[in-house]
Amino acid sequence: MVQTIRIEAEAREQAGKGAARATRRQGLVPAVIYGAKQDATLLALDPRVVMKELHKGGWQSHLYEVAVKGGGAERCLMREVQFHPVTDRPIHVDFQRLAPGARIRVKVPVAFVNEDTSPGLKAGGVLNVVRREIEVMADPENVPEAFQVDLGEAAIGASLRWSAVKDQFGTKPVIQGRDFMVASVAAPTVVEEAAPAAPGPVEAIKQKAPAGGAAAAPAKKKK
Repeated sequence: MVQTIRIEAEAREQAGKGAARATRRQGLVPAVIYGAKQDATLLALDPRVVMKELHKGGWQSHLYEVAVKGGGAERCLMREVQFHPVTDRPIHVDFQRLAPGARIRVKVPVAFVNEDTSPGLKAGGVLNVVRREIEVMADPENVPEAFQVDLGEAAIGASLRWSAVKDQFGTKPVIQGRDFMVASVAAPTVVEEAAPAAPGPVEAIKQKAPAGGAAAAPAKKKK
């Protein structure tokens, strides 16, 4: 299961662009916690903490406990990170507060296992990944780190769908009503070399001409 990650934050008193710029001048990243029919909580984060989470990957499916200095802690999802257009540094973070008993919408990465024993891949087949993440509704207490798809018996031509996920952890996919494709094993691509084209009329004449370039004149008969 996904572990809850604790993040330390400072409270911000004022909202607006001017207050956000002032927070950035202090070397911090402005942030907000919203949702669950409660007032928004304004925060300031250490940019090193934000970058650490972004570098982990899959941060949109991680659970966070944001602890405000001098206040309480709230369980959240990190929903959006805005970046500076030139430096690519984070300039704002949005957290969604988790309401008690409510399911959350998260993107869970897909992990493929037993690739080394797949008969299709061993025969030279190619794994075509359609979805590297699957968006689902999940219980906050039961969000998986990844969905596993077993390739151990996947032959060439195999279609691996949502039903092939080994453990769905009680989640429900956002895509409803069909067993959607996750990946497939395709036949190897064979590149055939093109046969040389037959010479055209001009090329044929050139090939028959002697090395000197012009055709030799017929020899004169002796009188």
